This record gives sequence, C-alpha cells and structure tokens, in this order.
Amino acid sequence: MPRSNRPRGARPADDESEIDLNRALYGSLRSETQRDGAWNVQPVSATSAAKTYICPGCRLDITPGTAHIVAWRADGLMGEADDIAARRHWHAHCWKIR
Repeated sequence: MPRSNRPRGARPADDESEIDLNRALYGSLRSETQRDGAWNVQPVSATSAAKTYICPGCRLDITPGTAHIVAWRADGLMGEADDIAARRHWHAHCWKIR
C-alpha cells in the first residue's frame, strides 16, 4: 500500500497561525532581568527594520535593513502604555554589554 504524505495531526487554529506569523516576522518577545530592573526585549529582523533609529548605547545610527533589539521596561511605575511609549531601539551588541 502506498504511503500517504498527508499530515495526520490537528491543524492549528487561525489565531495560532497568526501568532506564529507575527513571531516569524517580528521575532519573539522575551523578558530579561538586568541590573536596573525587568525589561521586555523583542528582536527586529533586518527585513522588518524600515526606519533609522539612534542606539542609546553607542549613539550611532541603526540604519534601515539592520537587525536590532527593541527594549522597554517591564516593571515601570507609570503603566504599560508609558513603558511602551518609552521603548528604545538598540544594536544587539550594545544591548548585551550595557
């Protein structure tokens, strides 16, 4: 009997596939604890980087097409909306050595 190449497992729901697509396009959000508190960190791929930013670590430009990190406080006192508004774009190396 010939083998079937049809997947046998359950198919993911639309919500799960949308989450997987966002994760593939924008990277996965993670939490990190540094000396100065908790941070939300999300990598940005080179294909998703469309604007120029200034890295707060080295004060150099992060040009479009450069993979980098976006970080914002996870434990801010003023609320989540203010924390997200204060997010900063970092070179991956600058974020590691800060």
